[in-house]
Amino acid sequence: MTRRKLFLILAATTAFGALALSAARARDVPEVATGFVANVICSETFVSGLDPRRNLTETTDAMPGAGLITWAMDTEVDLDRKDVTVTLFGLGRSHAIYREGMGCTLDHGETLGEIALPPLRPQAALLPEIAGPALVAPQTPQLAAPIDRAFAEPAEPPFRHTRAVLVLKDGRIVAERYADGIGTDTPLLGFSATKSVISALIGILMRDGKLAIDRPVPIAAWQDPKDPRHAITVDQLLRHTAGLALGSSLQASLASVLEPVNRMKFMESDMAAFAESAPLESAPGRVWNYHDGNYLILSHLIRNAAGGHAADVMRFAREELFGPLGMRNVVMQFDAAGTPEGSGAMMASARDWARFGQLYLDDGMAGGKRILPEGWVKYSASPTPRAWVGIGAGFWTDLGDSFGANYRVAHGWPRDAFFAKGTIGQYVIIVPSQHLVIVRLGRSPNMPPEADGVFDLVRDVVTATSASARLAGGN
Repeated sequence: MTRRKLFLILAATTAFGALALSAARARDVPEVATGFVANVICSETFVSGLDPRRNLTETTDAMPGAGLITWAMDTEVDLDRKDVTVTLFGLGRSHAIYREGMGCTLDHGETLGEIALPPLRPQAALLPEIAGPALVAPQTPQLAAPIDRAFAEPAEPPFRHTRAVLVLKDGRIVAERYADGIGTDTPLLGFSATKSVISALIGILMRDGKLAIDRPVPIAAWQDPKDPRHAITVDQLLRHTAGLALGSSLQASLASVLEPVNRMKFMESDMAAFAESAPLESAPGRVWNYHDGNYLILSHLIRNAAGGHAADVMRFAREELFGPLGMRNVVMQFDAAGTPEGSGAMMASARDWARFGQLYLDDGMAGGKRILPEGWVKYSASPTPRAWVGIGAGFWTDLGDSFGANYRVAHGWPRDAFFAKGTIGQYVIIVPSQHLVIVRLGRSPNMPPEADGVFDLVRDVVTATSASARLAGGN
């Protein structure tokens, strides 16, 4: 029996065991599964310009057990209407609609009107340019080698499907490479790397005195002091310790469709309202549990503080973050209620993800202006107690003594590294001691941890850029 067959059998056993244990939630499977596929294919067809067939294959390859149901999916991409419809066994049907400047939104029966987005006003970037318009080839053979390996596919699954790798050293790109059909300006889904951007926008609201990190969050549904959710703070939402009973978002597999948080994302028009209606399963601050509902609630806070509408969020994000950093190929996507889908739907080019990473490398400063409040970068990278994967406040981190941090360090990552991470292979890795940002985007399984090749990539890029710096210093 091959390793792949064994892996698929184990995945199938896990998935169907979960189905048997949760018949009520199993009824949601067709719509959750088709909603995920419809949203991804719509976004990366009409925003990224990727081939939908190739995209579907690469995405489902990265999700263990997905092949057990994707054979029964019918995916219809209408290039004229700019929408995607996905059905499964004739039971579940999901419909994603593209809107100019807004990316894609799942249609749950409501009318999705066009949104009058604020005009793109010329705004001089504060962050110095990180490269010219041309593709930057690796500056040394030592740097070319790990990037070549990142794009090389293993002989047998799991495959990597690397889409972009970019290395930023001392504020300048020293290497970048892209898969066919993808270029320097192609916006790509960051999945949960979006959470780090939401954390930055929360930081900006903190800077302006519109939110406080350690006070109860201003959510209308939780204002009764007798409601135990009244005690939830922004810090607890950022660190996934709020205690809301929404399941887990750690995995991307067939079994994960059963999590309540995925009903929120793929079956609800107002995702934040669904998250805010969840009861507590543990007292706020006591238990760490990573799920997307925390960041949908934070996204709702941003929407309210910015003015209450999707257009207000876009204006705020452009003026306060994207514009100053020169992030020119960013698409924020929204739910049907107008709240940014801040748990996992922002799209940006690899260069724009790198610019975002540079902001954190520069301690929240851009061109001499403070974008993030003083101390925010250190706070973001500080480890969360009991978070075994090694995670801070909006970023994953190698600081502290968690299992995840120690595992990454044992595989060659610097101890001071912290990073934005999206499921199935998205990374924006910041290494302050090396003045380094590494961006890797693709479609790789989350497990085993070595499947995406990022351990080797980070270790070898650090070695190559350190050697180059030593040689330059010797000259």
